[in-house]
This record gives sequence, C-alpha cells and structure tokens, in this order.
Amino acid sequence: MTPEGMTARPSNHGPKETMDRLAAAVTARGMTVLARIDHAAAAANVGLELRPTEVLIFGNPKAGTPLMHEHPAFALALPLEVVVWEEDGVRVTFPVMAQLARDHGLADDDPRIAAMDRLLGVLADSLA
Repeated sequence: MTPEGMTARPSNHGPKETMDRLAAAVTARGMTVLARIDHAAAAANVGLELRPTEVLIFGNPKAGTPLMHEHPAFALALPLEVVVWEEDGVRVTFPVMAQLARDHGLADDDPRIAAMDRLLGVLADSLA
C-alpha cells in the first residue's frame, strides 16, 4: 500500500543495485547526492532486523534555492528524497512534490514543482 502523497514504483533489480543505479542516475543528471542512509544497517548495529531499506537524499541547489528563497518553509521538503525498500519485490517510493507544494502553500502548478515530479518519475521508471 502506498501512503497518500507518495508514489511507489517497482524495480527489476535487488535493493542495493537499485540504489546504486538511482545514485548513478542522479549524478549523471548533474545533481548532488547529499546522503545515502542505510536504515537496515543502522538497525543491525543495535541488534534489530529491518528489511533492506535505504534512502537517497539529493538535489540541485540551482533549482531548489530559488524555491526556498521564496518559500523558506519549503526547505523542509528539499532536498529530494527517495526510499528503496524490499517487500514482495523491490519498491522505489518518493513524495508527490505537487502535494508537498500545496502543503507548504506553494502553487502546485508551478513549473519548477512539476519538473521535480517529472524527474522523480523518470528516475524511478529507469529502474523498472
């Protein structure tokens, strides 16, 4: 089940390969990977088990800075984040940026927001 305001797509690759491919696609598009968080590894470090779950945080300051300048609270929605997790296959899940824009009082028809939604979809689709 995909929570409201989120999009989930399948990946035809294992969790690590999916995340590696996603990170490579992000950098190939000139964006910066800011963090790669392996929640399963963190859980294992404290003796807990978690299915493979990893978050990629990335962005492009040239695109995001003007939005944050105009709407400072939108900094809570940026940089972009994608989670790759495994349950009945590998899933790539990311927020619907138009929904986040509405939540932060931005016009959801802003072309910059639409571009973010398209980018996230293209990145996820490249993993199928």
